[in-house]
Amino acid sequence: MENRQIPGTPASIRHYFVDEGGDSTLFSKTGKVLVGTEGCSRFFILGLLDVPNPTALKDRFDVLRAQLMSDSYFTGVPSMQPNERKTAIAFHAKDDLPEVRREVFRILRDMEGLRFYAVVADKLSVLEYVRQRNKRESDYRYHPNELYDYLTGRLFNKRLRQHGRYIITFSKRGKSGRTDSLRQAIEFAPDLLQTPNSLQSNKLTDVSLNVSAATPKGHAGLQAVDYFIWALQRLYERGEDRYLVYLWQTFGLVHDIDDTRKTEHGVYYTQNKPLTAETLKGRK
Repeated sequence: MENRQIPGTPASIRHYFVDEGGDSTLFSKTGKVLVGTEGCSRFFILGLLDVPNPTALKDRFDVLRAQLMSDSYFTGVPSMQPNERKTAIAFHAKDDLPEVRREVFRILRDMEGLRFYAVVADKLSVLEYVRQRNKRESDYRYHPNELYDYLTGRLFNKRLRQHGRYIITFSKRGKSGRTDSLRQAIEFAPDLLQTPNSLQSNKLTDVSLNVSAATPKGHAGLQAVDYFIWALQRLYERGEDRYLVYLWQTFGLVHDIDDTRKTEHGVYYTQNKPLTAETLKGRK
């Protein structure tokens, strides 16, 4: 594909790192509804972190990890042992100690140019969609990848029009990266005002896309986006917003697609309309 650029000048490049929060599971193997039960999230979140300088972020993380590993305060802590393959290998908000999280959050808040975007789906709304579709199509069966791919399209809507080249790294899910499916979801990401019949004309043809799936160990950007999603997930699942408020200055947009209290398109949270525990009060 051709790059959108002035002849003789280098293509502008953006580095996007994508990860999920919660899970896209609705049913057990026997068909029992699991949404909201122990071990199954109420919300599914897909987030994208725009990292202008991945090398600088990696350097900051490497320096911090070295400092933490040499600090006697953490001697004997299981998550800090290399054989545990947790903090010693890669930062991961769920596994890291609170003292470690504090330092990582500080870097993310102060790192120049980071910008985070997310789409939030309420799985109860997804469940209702599946039930209604089953009434119309008796042979339809929901698959968790369906929700992931749908949110990928929503997440990348209008995110691929300003630069000539995009290097997009997804956090690997399971044994398969599903890069072909994800690339297709990105390339056909619809503008909100378009209808399904017009998606073909909306296919990207003037930008270069490099889409891959990887593990966080090799990408500081994947470790960073995990932290942003963890902060957002703490608010939606537990009503705790202090981590999100701390990072909010680096948020670009959070689209809560199923909060239709005011509009059918959901709610868009931005710097001018911050997302907090208070703003979610009254949400069904």
